[in-house]
Order: sequence, then structure tokens, then C-alpha cells
Amino acid sequence: MKLTKLPARYATLVMPLLLSVMMTFVVSAISTFKNIGLANNFAACWMAAWGMSWVIAFPTLLLALPLVRRLVAMLVAPSHG
Repeated sequence: MKLTKLPARYATLVMPLLLSVMMTFVVSAISTFKNIGLANNFAACWMAAWGMSWVIAFPTLLLALPLVRRLVAMLVAPSHG
């Protein structure tokens, strides 16, 4: 089965979507573990924390990314290759 790729114009949404999913997944797991340990309800608490954090993180990334790109451009020399 061949995967149909999205057009390149969607890259500006797909990158922060995937980044926010992965980062909030890891950070919420660490935070949940720190707060409740490996309790019987760890998975349920983790998924609730992950969902809440992702709802905040994705739009935040969409808003912050243009600023971050400008700051990176100010701090990093362009490659000449």
C-alpha cells in the first residue's frame, strides 16, 4: 500500500502538529509520573494530562513558530552549500 503524501503547503501545519504531539506526550508522562508514580490509574491520568497539554501546545506552537524562525535567523548564519 502506497502512502499518499500531503502537498508541501501543509508542512507549516504538519510540523508543529507532530512536534506538539511528541513533546506533550513525553513531558506529560514525566510530569504524571513525578506527581503520582506508577499508580494503578497512571495511564488514565497520563492521557488526561497529555490531552490537556496538547490542546494548549499545538495552537501555541502555531503562534510562536514565526517568531522562533525569526530569532533563529538572527542567531544562526545561513549555510552556503
